[in-house]
Amino acid sequence: MLKREIRTLHAILFILSLSLISGFLLLSAIEKATAEMNDPHVIVRIQKKYNKPVPLVYVERPKPAPVSMERVKKQGCVADGLLTEYSPEHNDFIELINRSECYYFHRAIETWLKPPDFNIIHYNMSLVKKTPAVYGMFIAEALKTNADYYNEMTHEKFDFKAMCREGSENAWGEHSCKPNFASKEYQRYIKYITQKAIDYGIQSFTFGQIYMQEGGEKNYAPEIVKEIRRYAQEKKVDIIIGAQTGDIDDEDYLALFDYVEGGVGINSEGELEDGPCLSSRSSCWALLWHEKYAAKAKNILLHLDWSGIRSDDLDIFARMSKSKRAETLKDLYAFFAEKEMGFLMPFFGVLDKTNGGCYGPKKRYYSPDKKYSCDDESIINDILKRTDL
Repeated sequence: MLKREIRTLHAILFILSLSLISGFLLLSAIEKATAEMNDPHVIVRIQKKYNKPVPLVYVERPKPAPVSMERVKKQGCVADGLLTEYSPEHNDFIELINRSECYYFHRAIETWLKPPDFNIIHYNMSLVKKTPAVYGMFIAEALKTNADYYNEMTHEKFDFKAMCREGSENAWGEHSCKPNFASKEYQRYIKYITQKAIDYGIQSFTFGQIYMQEGGEKNYAPEIVKEIRRYAQEKKVDIIIGAQTGDIDDEDYLALFDYVEGGVGINSEGELEDGPCLSSRSSCWALLWHEKYAAKAKNILLHLDWSGIRSDDLDIFARMSKSKRAETLKDLYAFFAEKEMGFLMPFFGVLDKTNGGCYGPKKRYYSPDKKYSCDDESIINDILKRTDL
């Protein structure tokens, strides 16, 4: 009996020693990252190797140049998840962007069901060679209720369940919900991620389907937008703030934002409708270039809408022939440029995996990269370079 107890004790000591060694190695790795804090690559390599979050090492970035809204409208691109590694072939996505004529990268930080990792964001910003460049953060209408995310300034863990709109549990799948601006915890979360983003030079902030996020009894967007602008002004970073406003046509509310954004609503021939709402949808899917909305908004940004269903703009576009896609992009860009609105070129988006058209790194993703089946890269860059459209 005594020998067995001794063997058990030895086994426990052995396991403890391994844990101590592992902890020491991780601590050494973190110290190495801190020592090389000007190199974001080191931080991210360590984070990935140990599959643990490394404490954020703040690196002062140069202040970005002021935003040119004209260039946003003329050289804007949907680069969903560029800085948060949404694409399954991320290095190719970076290379595609570095070859592009894009100036504005819409939704480069994607927060759909995933809080932003600023180590990863900083690392990827160092890989993008486009200058000047304006990066956008999407503040999604979808939260992961069991997300493990901390305020690194206060070391407090965010309570995502406390951010949820009542009755929205599992709205976007298991352990998800729609957020509520009325929640103090959600307000704290927005303040934290937007301030971190501004510190790292992010200059565009888009609220996803803002009518899903508003408080109900009162509108909270005026206070939230004001706080984001206040911090940006304090840090001397020029920013723009926008929202997916849907069929909201209240002039005072739309005036809160530097831009409103939404899809175009094309058919299989690339044609647009004239009414304020897309006729193929049961509820009002707003066509923002219509006078009902455009006359009351400061700027309109439009794109091929996507959510992974076959009736979306991007899915319809992917099923077109290559020549029809080129014609559609030219026509849309010229049509909206004439109206002094921006049409954002598609550089990454989600498709229905049964789409049957062209696709990018996987059947469920669109990419114009010349290495994939769509191969729209050249025509997009040619359009972005031209000024006579």
